[in-house]
Amino acid sequence: MDAKERENSMKTANDSAIYSSLALWAVVTVVGVFLRFAFDSLTLSLVSWAILAFGFVMCCVTAFKILNAK
Repeated sequence: MDAKERENSMKTANDSAIYSSLALWAVVTVVGVFLRFAFDSLTLSLVSWAILAFGFVMCCVTAFKILNAK
């Protein structure tokens, strides 16, 4: 990794928008967990699992964006 790539990587890792989106996806994941245990309904359970999975995947995508993984 040369100096230019390192500089771009550091700019990306320090971008506040990435951390804001990470916080947003973490909240979405927590909502999915809360809905999973809030009520006893098959439909709500399936929706909450979908929300939980989506939030988890988006958190991972954002974390890898911070790490600049390709």
